[in-house]
Amino acid sequence: MAPGKHGLIATAVTVVCAVTVLAAPGTALASPGPSPSPSASPSASSSSSASPAPAPVPNKDLEAVRKKLDKLYHDAAVATDAYNAAEEKAEKQSAEIVELAKKIVEGQRRLDELKRRAGAAAAAQYRTGGLPDEAQLLLSDDPQDFLDGTGRVLQGQRATKGLIREMTDTQQDLKQYAQDASAQWKKLESHRKAKAAARKKIKQQIAAAEDLESQLEKQEKERLAKLERQAAYQAQTAWLDSGILDEINGKASEQGKKAVKFATAQIGKPYVWGAEGPDAYDCSGLTSQAWADAGHPIPRTSQEQWKQLKHVDVKDMRPGDLIIYFDDASHVGMYIGDGAIVHAPRPGRTVTLAGAGSMPILGVVRPDA
Repeated sequence: MAPGKHGLIATAVTVVCAVTVLAAPGTALASPGPSPSPSASPSASSSSSASPAPAPVPNKDLEAVRKKLDKLYHDAAVATDAYNAAEEKAEKQSAEIVELAKKIVEGQRRLDELKRRAGAAAAAQYRTGGLPDEAQLLLSDDPQDFLDGTGRVLQGQRATKGLIREMTDTQQDLKQYAQDASAQWKKLESHRKAKAAARKKIKQQIAAAEDLESQLEKQEKERLAKLERQAAYQAQTAWLDSGILDEINGKASEQGKKAVKFATAQIGKPYVWGAEGPDAYDCSGLTSQAWADAGHPIPRTSQEQWKQLKHVDVKDMRPGDLIIYFDDASHVGMYIGDGAIVHAPRPGRTVTLAGAGSMPILGVVRPDA
C-alpha cells in the first residue's frame, strides 16, 4: 500500500550489494545518469514519406505525470488498507456469529431438557391427586410413610422451583444470544459493504494509473522511471546525510531476525492488494506474515500496526522493526539494517529492497517490544 513507492526500486540495479551501498551517505542509491538522446535514423531522415517522430514530453510534464501516479497509487493504498481492515472485521464478525449460533443450539437443547424434566415433575404431582397434606395424612395407613413422603415432596418442590428458575435463565440467555447474533450480522453486512466500496476504489485508482502510464511512449516511460529513481535517490541521500546511521545501532532480537529472514525471502514476489502470501503480498501483508512466521502475530493493516504497536525513535530502531510511512500510515516496510528496508511497493512492482529514507517517515514501531 505504497503511495508513490514505484520510485523506490532505485536499488534494483545493485540488488546484490544493496544493503552495503545503502549504508553510505551520498551513495545509497546509484545516482541516475542523464537519459541518452535518441539518435535520428538515417533512413528516417532521408525518407520524405516517413511520419515525423512525436515531440518528446518535457521533463516538467513527466514530473507532473509522476506526481499524478503517486497520488493515484496513494489513494489505492489507502483503499487497500480500508479493504484489509473491513475484511479482518468481517472475518471476526463471522466467527462471532458462528459461536453465537453454537450457544443458541446448545441453549435450545438445554431448554428442551428442562421442559422435559418440568413435565415429568408435573406428571408426578398429578399422580398424587393434588390432595392437601392434611387429607393425605388422614387417608394414609402408615403416618410414618406419609411423613417420609412429605419430605420427599418438599425436596421435589424446591427442585421444581430451581428448575423453573433455570428455564427462565436459559430462555433469557437464548433471547440475548439471538439479539447479539442479529447485531453481529448487521456489523458483518456493514463491513462487507465497506469491503466492496474499497475494492471498487482500488480498481478504479489502479486502472486510472495504468491508463495514464499506457499513454506514454516507451522512451517516455524510461525517462519517467529515471525521474522516479531520482526522487528516491534524493530522499534517501538527504536522510543518510543527516547522519542518522551514526545513531542507529540497534541489534535485532531473535524474533526480529526470523521476521527479516522471512521478509527478504519474499523478494521478487509480486505486489497484489489484499494479498498475504505465499505467492504475492501487499505492504502490510508482507510485514504481518513475516512477524506471524516469527511467532509474534501483529495487526493486519499498516494503520493498525501504527496504532497498536509500540512506538520507538528512529535512532533506536533495529532490524525487524517496522517503518510506517506518510501522514496517513498508508505504507509500511521492514527495516533490515544499514539504512535499508524490504517492502512490497505498489501494483506493478515486486517485493524489493529500498532506502529506508526514500519516503516520508511517520514513525517506527516494534512488534516484539
